[in-house]
Amino acid sequence: MIALSPLRTLLRIRPVLFAALLLLTATAARAATPAEALPSKIDSEKLFAAIVKVSTRAIPDARSAATLGSEREGTGIVIGDNGLVLTIGYLIVEADDVRITDAKGRVLPAQIVGYDHASGFGLVRSVVPLDAKPVPLGDSTHAPERDPVLIASAGDDNATFAWIVSKRAFTGNWEYQLDQALYTSPPSMNWSGAALIDKDGKLLGIGSLIVREATVGDPKLPGNVFVPIDLLKPILADMVKDGRRAGPARPWLGVSADEMQGRLLVTRVSPDGPADRAGMKSGDIILGVGADAVRTQAEFYSKVWGRGKAGDDIPLKVLQGMDVREVKVHSIDRTEYFRRQTMY
Repeated sequence: MIALSPLRTLLRIRPVLFAALLLLTATAARAATPAEALPSKIDSEKLFAAIVKVSTRAIPDARSAATLGSEREGTGIVIGDNGLVLTIGYLIVEADDVRITDAKGRVLPAQIVGYDHASGFGLVRSVVPLDAKPVPLGDSTHAPERDPVLIASAGDDNATFAWIVSKRAFTGNWEYQLDQALYTSPPSMNWSGAALIDKDGKLLGIGSLIVREATVGDPKLPGNVFVPIDLLKPILADMVKDGRRAGPARPWLGVSADEMQGRLLVTRVSPDGPADRAGMKSGDIILGVGADAVRTQAEFYSKVWGRGKAGDDIPLKVLQGMDVREVKVHSIDRTEYFRRQTMY
């Protein structure tokens, strides 16, 4: 990693050196034909002024605390006027106290603006004006693989260089799927809400998690998954206005299922959630949705989400012990499971 203060100086005074660093780091991270040296157009002072720390504390007895913890910390990026900050949504779920630490070290109160479970984005707004210009949104759909990128996180030494090593689907066991996520390598250890910046200083994605296999083929390299910024563009106005995307929510069951030996093994059931109320338990195996067999998370989500909207009944075929059961799960909007939605 490179300290931000020296990095700012390098980017301001030596744009050619910045390009060389991108190339050198990326080449070391992945054995591939080197990309051409890229001229840097990044205004470093402007960029790093827009990178802030987001600190949150969940409400007492928050249901999300079991998996996300009660106190959370990550990065946010100023993307709009009046202190509008984009971050990763799991930092603000059931948050009771939200604070932003800006580039000057000021700790400022903030309000939750919106959350979108389908993409994973979260929006907050500083109550006190921020001395930062919004980072422009890039084009994640057409960002080429092998492109060198900057991963910028809040803090004094949290800027790393990486490659985009893959663009492909991502599924998580928390009823979450991205049709095309951005995978980068080498990994950043400060990924939560981190900004993925292209060579023009534009925002390509928001950091979500670390994975062991960011690459598709060999060698298998660890890296990070970023939520593509193009998923934000069609829902941003609605999130700012109403706190969520327009239209009906997807059905949510409250079941975590992992792919194991060609089967979907239930590893967690959200307490008092739809699946729990329907009698599902950890250790169950999900065999199908209605008459359709499912073996992967992607198949499972496709069949569940394709059956309707939140509030509809979802018929599942489940193996419990030695018995195959037909289980009807009354789905809900995931946000309804939270104990309180604050400042939406």
